[in-house]
Amino acid sequence: MISRILRLLKIIRIIGRYRLDELISRDLLGWPLSVLLKMNPWKLRAESEIDRGTRLRRGLEELGPVFIKFGQALSTRRDLLPKDIADELLKLVDQVPPFSERKAISIAEKALCGRISEIFMHFEETPIASASVAQVHSATLHNGKEVVVKIVRPGIEDIIRDDIDLLFSLAQFIVKYFKDGPRLRPVEIVSDYKNTITAELDLSREAANASQLRRNFQGRNLIYVPEVFWEYTSKNVYVMERIHGVPVNDIETLKSSNISLKVLAERGVETFFTQVFEDNFFHADMHPGNIFIDISIPDDPTYISVDCAIIGTLNEKEQYYLGRNLLAIFRRNYREVAELHLECGWVASNTNIGDFESTIRTLCEPIFERPIRDISLGQLLINLFRAARQYDMEVQPSLVLLQKTLLNIEGLGRQLYPELNLWDTALPFLENWIKDRYSPLSVLRRLKPKLPYWLEKFPELPDVLYSNLSENRNLKKELEVCHTEINDFRRKFQIERLARRLLSFVLLGIALSIVFLSIKFPSLFNHLYLSMFG
Repeated sequence: MISRILRLLKIIRIIGRYRLDELISRDLLGWPLSVLLKMNPWKLRAESEIDRGTRLRRGLEELGPVFIKFGQALSTRRDLLPKDIADELLKLVDQVPPFSERKAISIAEKALCGRISEIFMHFEETPIASASVAQVHSATLHNGKEVVVKIVRPGIEDIIRDDIDLLFSLAQFIVKYFKDGPRLRPVEIVSDYKNTITAELDLSREAANASQLRRNFQGRNLIYVPEVFWEYTSKNVYVMERIHGVPVNDIETLKSSNISLKVLAERGVETFFTQVFEDNFFHADMHPGNIFIDISIPDDPTYISVDCAIIGTLNEKEQYYLGRNLLAIFRRNYREVAELHLECGWVASNTNIGDFESTIRTLCEPIFERPIRDISLGQLLINLFRAARQYDMEVQPSLVLLQKTLLNIEGLGRQLYPELNLWDTALPFLENWIKDRYSPLSVLRRLKPKLPYWLEKFPELPDVLYSNLSENRNLKKELEVCHTEINDFRRKFQIERLARRLLSFVLLGIALSIVFLSIKFPSLFNHLYLSMFG
């Protein structure tokens, strides 16, 4: 508890020092929080001579890896951020201060059980990149292969754990005190993020993700994933093939190399949809520091992907509904979009489908009237989910990672080629995916993995059928007995109710008779009363 309070005080101090509250609209903060932040005592020592982009970057760096990851995601959204802030946030990708070379060597030697000179022919002590969770050194194996060595930042586990604990406290506060808190499911979202960032600390898991992604794209000229050297990889050290490429955000170099930026942007979109709908295994951390371009063939450029720590997957139901939702949006079939939301349980079951369809149409039609280059599919989906709030739509934690990835891909694509027509690339892909999903070969392909299980269970089928038939016969007899007992009880209850009514009428008649007689013969009743109670 004390550590959370101290961490919260640090966040408040950094917000005050860098005047970060000034970057957010008062309408979003609300007047009570806005006033409290204005009274922040650390504002007296605020950094006043640096621009807002630098203030935000420095603040995020001081806050640590959880917040740096947030800044990295924002850095790709140039269509949403002012240029000065977007330019400064790009520096979060590979300019986080490194930890000491001596500490890096010590971690590597301990993890790989040997002296650094015995493991590598050459090891460059100065890191070539330093990120929020780990830093990277170049090296050469004794067989002459060039590699890079990724080493987890020391003490980062404790920092992340404290931040996640604080986020859980904030999430529980939102659930308890905000009207939309339960619907937003912030505790589940923080839990999902905790699993994601905790997995990022395990470099052996990242290496396994890279191996899977590399295997998925073998034979496809879309993306290249460096080879993993498993004999030199452990939980906190990861050795992979060194790649040589141009950073995806180095537009000037790409242009001077005569790279077709249009082809590159369209392949980025195709790569995303391939990972989500064909492989169901997508790189979910595609910020500029993790994506490079192989420019050896200018007319046929290839993406190079590194840092596969954060991987997203969808279950079959989510994949199916997402694909059909996107296709319906592309076709402006708002009725189907509304029905799909209801069918998959994203909105309340009592939702008026006509009203919901009208809400979706009102949201989408003005957007579709813009030029294609100005339409963001990721932002459209987010706006659609926001509009569905009035129909009790719950935030889907499993889709949060995908939404973020789609926004990143769109941001990179538009940065490469501002005229990018997402419709031309995505619509044919989704149409072919739906068509292939229901083809006989595809159905057989999905059935094939389950066939051994069914064959194993097939000999038990007669026993199961006999058992179910026997249970049905027994259940029928029990129901007949229950039915007889219910009828007997109903008859008995009706007789008792009739008897109670008759008794009530008799008593009422006696009472009325007594009243009548007392009025008609008062002296007689006075004599009876005195004889009984006098």
